[in-house]
Order: sequence, then C-alpha cells, then structure tokens
Amino acid sequence: MTETDITALAEMPGDWQRALAVVAHPDDLEYGCAAAVAAWTDAGKEVVYVLATRGEAGIDTLAPDVCGPLREREQRDSAAVVGVDTVEFLDHRDGVIEYGLGLRRDIAAAIRRHRPELVVTLNHRDTWGGGPGAPWNTPDHLAVGRATLDAAADAGNRWIFPELTDQGLEPWSGVRWVAVAASSTPTHAIDAAPGLDRAIRSLLCHRAYIEALTDEDPETYVRDFLTMTTGGAAARFGGRPAVTFELFGR
Repeated sequence: MTETDITALAEMPGDWQRALAVVAHPDDLEYGCAAAVAAWTDAGKEVVYVLATRGEAGIDTLAPDVCGPLREREQRDSAAVVGVDTVEFLDHRDGVIEYGLGLRRDIAAAIRRHRPELVVTLNHRDTWGGGPGAPWNTPDHLAVGRATLDAAADAGNRWIFPELTDQGLEPWSGVRWVAVAASSTPTHAIDAAPGLDRAIRSLLCHRAYIEALTDEDPETYVRDFLTMTTGGAAARFGGRPAVTFELFGR
C-alpha cells in the first residue's frame, strides 16, 4: 500500500463544551483515550466519566469486595491526572453486564443528568480489528458500547423511560456525536502528543491492575503500550501520534 492509498483521519470536532465518557471498567479510558481527554480539559472543556462497573472481577488474586473499592480509587486518581473531577459508577456487575433496557436506562439517565454534546465510549465491535486472528472483544465492552450508542437517542425521547422525567431528569436531545474509542474502523482523531505524558501517568494510576496483568516494569509497559497505539495511527494523521475514534453523528 502506498501513502496515497491510506485514508486520512479527520480532526475530531472541537465546537462543543461538555463530554460524557461511558465505559465498562476502570482503566478502559486510560487504555483508550486519556490523551484526548487531557487535550480537551486543557482547552477548558468539561468531561465526566461514567463507569458501568467498579472492575471488581478484574484481578484474580483479589476478592471482589476488596478489588472493587481499590479499582474505584485508582480510577478516581487516574481521572484527576487528566483534569476529570466527576467519576460516577452505575454498579452493574463486572464481567456479566447485560445489554438491555436496564443498562440503556442507566446510561440515558447519565446523559440527561450531564447534558453532553459529545458522548465517548469504547469499541463495541466483536474484535479489536487487525484482520484474521484479531483479539476477541469482551461481552462487557460490547454491551456498554452498544447501549451507549442507543442511549444517546433514548435520552432525548420523553416517551422512552418516562420514569426518568418523573425523577427530574428532563429529556436531552443535545448529543451531537458519539465517538467510539479503539474502534477497528476509525474515522477521526486528535493529536495525542500534548497529552501523552499525562495519559501515561493516568494509566499508571491503575498500578494494582497492571501489576496483576504483566511482569514487566509498570512504567515501561504503560509507556510502550501507549506510544505504540498512538503511533500506529500517525500515518493516517499527518505523521502525528493520535487517539482515534469512530465518530457517529446525530
């Protein structure tokens, strides 16, 4: 493939003020798009995190009642590194999240509560891409990603989940885009370079999880991983390291 055959990634839109990031687990955003979040908060934009679970089933050597609070603390610390002050948890069970009305309702409620223009989630497709043999995605990511795409519409329809209106959460039709991080078919990107060091520090806040995941030195592992993933998109983004998204307009 020649350079002219590569489809360029468009710049992510910047004409918005509030974003809501909805993912399944602590560390999902740090592996996916923390460098983008750092750039957005630097620009004065407001970003809120909503996590479906507390990641309590994520470390084999820790019982869920110990692991959940630990990973919640790590997530709050990691969010603060990139300028995010508000982190909410929906308390679905880690590892067994089910796509359905309950999940859609909870995410629609969060959208109504925070009234974002941009909603961010993680790859909702079966694999992480890369052709035959690509790693299989997890059921939690599939469920939360798909439910987030659907809830962006649910949030604006007063006749879907009318109980939310009874709770004081008025419909919100102001979502203009849903951006899917780590998609196998990205369309847009943001320059990762300005926020990369903070993204590394943000992911390093998940130290207990990382130390259970790999025998490598945590800082080496994190720096190598994020440098590789952001650098992999550079050829499609003017040679700049990039956080990529599949952008859906609304």
